[in-house]
Amino acid sequence: MRTTQQTRPNIVFILSDDQGIWSMGCAGNREIETPHLDRLAATGVRFENFFCASPVCSPARATLLTGRIPSQHGVHDWLAAGNTIARYEPAQNGELIEYLEAQPGYTDLLAATGYRCGISGKWHLGDAHHAQKSFEYWAVHAKGGGPYYHAPMLRKGTVYEEPGYVTDVITDNALLWLESVQDAREPFYLSVHYTAPHSPWSRDDHPTDLYDQYYQECAFTSVPEQQNPPDWVRHLAIPVETSSRRREYLSGYFTAVTAMDRNLGRLIDWLETRGLRQNTLIVFTSDNGMNMGHHGVYGKGNATFPLNMFEESIQVPFIASQPGRIPEDRVSPDLVSQYDVLPTLLEYVGIEPPATADSLPGRSFAPSLVGAACDPNDHIVVFDEYGPVRMIRYDRWKYVRRCRWGPNELYDLHNDPGERRNLAGTSACRAIEHELQQQLSDWFARYVDPDRDGFRERVTGKGQLGLCGQYAGGREAFSSSGVQSIIEGE
Repeated sequence: MRTTQQTRPNIVFILSDDQGIWSMGCAGNREIETPHLDRLAATGVRFENFFCASPVCSPARATLLTGRIPSQHGVHDWLAAGNTIARYEPAQNGELIEYLEAQPGYTDLLAATGYRCGISGKWHLGDAHHAQKSFEYWAVHAKGGGPYYHAPMLRKGTVYEEPGYVTDVITDNALLWLESVQDAREPFYLSVHYTAPHSPWSRDDHPTDLYDQYYQECAFTSVPEQQNPPDWVRHLAIPVETSSRRREYLSGYFTAVTAMDRNLGRLIDWLETRGLRQNTLIVFTSDNGMNMGHHGVYGKGNATFPLNMFEESIQVPFIASQPGRIPEDRVSPDLVSQYDVLPTLLEYVGIEPPATADSLPGRSFAPSLVGAACDPNDHIVVFDEYGPVRMIRYDRWKYVRRCRWGPNELYDLHNDPGERRNLAGTSACRAIEHELQQQLSDWFARYVDPDRDGFRERVTGKGQLGLCGQYAGGREAFSSSGVQSIIEGE
């Protein structure tokens, strides 16, 4: 799978925000309109067991880019500070922080071998005012989320409010750069990072014709009606107490997905019209999953306190397509993770792994992209972390260990896919729980950087305010706003 620079494929890497794997037609949802995601899956491979490295945006995005787990790169929560100026982000006095400084991303490795790299959309890894990681084109969101109209965007390092629908604008900016590099001799890499379908989900935040269609016509039977959260949940980030609020949020969420899907179609059409589709790898995935009523909660890993590792929080879409190279209309059952993406992309385009590859946890699943079987010894288990919460997951067994603020969990996913029966602490499962706990401890001991170890940090899901561990400089690195009384009551 080695190629010369002249024949290396272009890459368009599309990343959605808070998208559950269940919210695509090609994954079996017959209520949501995603014709272009379905089209992409029909021309490539869809992974049904792809997992984020952390069920919240910034840590997951840092892992995708660097191949490092959060306890190596030091981003453990969504970044509430260090992204932009004080007017838009008052925490930490508007200080700009480059959270991944001196940590190479795969875009650095692509650029070093001749790729031209651009990004349009959400960055949310600190200091959005200055281009990082070898991106020559930098048209990014100033924060990480916010309104769909009048979103804070950056132009030449200055924040402005974009009046247009931000999903359309991110695509416009992506196409603008593609137009400028389409005739270049070098291959291109483009990140298209949408803020959709992240909240807000009100009618005023989205195209009203599409929103009204869902609100008036959709039964929303593809998501749970009303479930009660587990008894260990002591705080809900997004309480939804009425059926009318449920319908409003689901209408907005479905609208955001469909509006993004339409823009995905614009990107595919542009490549096809210019004869670039067969020489371009398109990847579609999301930063983390999403519960929209699943388990009785709305949100991802920080939808609850204590933080959760529900399947809907950690399982995300992953589709890869390059006609003529990736076999069409395939579904892969392989268990793979975001920390596998860096080695996979490098192998796929024929670039040697970095010298530090032995310190990275990921294994390439590039053979699986082109129809070969992955080595089962490398992909029978995935790991996840969110601060003091860690998880190990096999095809059948899933174990969640909490350092503080909540119980451990053990689920038999074959017999209890809804994660309703916690078997942790039961005599019948004592042996399997002990074995999984040992494997979990051994794996993290191998890869964790002690100076960035999330298990030692007070990560609450309320945001990261600065560098952590020894790099924090004595300052509080994580916010506890909203759950402080719960913590103090321990």
